[in-house]
Amino acid sequence: MPIVLTRVLAGRALYLRQLCAAATVALGVLASASHADPASQPKTPSLADPGPNLVLLGTAGGRTSWRGSQSAGISSALAVNGQVYLVDFGAGWLRRYFQAGLGAPPPGRGLESLRAAFITHMHADHIVDYPSLVLFGASDGLAERRQELKVFGPGPRGKLPPASGGKEGVSEIVAPEQPMPGSVAMTEALYRAFAADINDNILDSRKPNPHSRVDVMDIALPASLRVDPDRDPAPVMEPFEVYRDENVKVTATLVNHAPVFPAFAYRFDTAHGSVVFSGDTSPHANLIGLARGADILVHEVIDTAWVDALYPKPRNPAQEAKAHHLVHSHTAATEVGAVAEAAGVRTLVLSHLAPADNDPSRWESASKDFSGRVIVGRDLQWIPLATAVHTREQRSSSAAP
Repeated sequence: MPIVLTRVLAGRALYLRQLCAAATVALGVLASASHADPASQPKTPSLADPGPNLVLLGTAGGRTSWRGSQSAGISSALAVNGQVYLVDFGAGWLRRYFQAGLGAPPPGRGLESLRAAFITHMHADHIVDYPSLVLFGASDGLAERRQELKVFGPGPRGKLPPASGGKEGVSEIVAPEQPMPGSVAMTEALYRAFAADINDNILDSRKPNPHSRVDVMDIALPASLRVDPDRDPAPVMEPFEVYRDENVKVTATLVNHAPVFPAFAYRFDTAHGSVVFSGDTSPHANLIGLARGADILVHEVIDTAWVDALYPKPRNPAQEAKAHHLVHSHTAATEVGAVAEAAGVRTLVLSHLAPADNDPSRWESASKDFSGRVIVGRDLQWIPLATAVHTREQRSSSAAP
């Protein structure tokens, strides 16, 4: 055998012996770790935990396609006693639902754990993946539910919003016969649009009619409330109850996301803490009132410097209209801390991040004017309410004389 080849083979044999030795050491480390004190191991979030736990499924605001961002669209959940309450159906929410561990355990198919869902408003980034619920829900567990899934969302606006900057150059609207549908009408339109698939599954695969599994309701505003959606889409009001069961009480209020109407924020009160979801809104007294004393406020946030970079001046009318909406119908990072402080919440969680792929340092200004804890949300993050409650109790005892 040539001398060069002999040396090569000898070198490979030495390498293999070293590799085996390293593997033996690694296996020993793993074995000792497996026998370590369970209390020292990080806890894996689980639906089996009675909670309550806030779960961020998707944290991206607006389009999720900006520069290839990997964040899913806006969607959040509250897990309590093995039941899940969903807020918004952003892009990818269903996949994130399973990735987060919210699906029912085997032999369940997943969505048996989903008890109720709530839509904040009718902008596409909050409902674009709603069809996944009505089209795939039966196969993913809704067919096995004993009770209908309750879905609550905005009703119809009532009239078209005014054209920003005047009507000149504005395109023709679509669906003039029903131009601003609410949650019920949207759902029925989806059933019609996908009737071929739904009916094929009813007849060929014996799937249930989705009407028998999903109960959709337009949220009725208090009868005493008078609203002009063009002039004041969120008049000052008291929060009102929209849902209650043995785990949660859900109250809502109108927030200002003009020209969208209705736009809701929701509060979930449980026996062990409370969470508020702002929806999309500019800073508003109604939201502060709804969030008063809550343990966690999940609030949308926008980087206005990003808006300026996206639409540099001088702007054409379309660019000016879009930039105006982004700045005036959302809450800037520099403003959100003051909202949380005024509400007296314990923890502020930033979500609906615009842009989703922002430099994390750009969100540091959210701590301005806020004395509590700030968390920049990320997809699949579990946040126990117990943490916020513990922080509250610590502060209360430290403030006691």
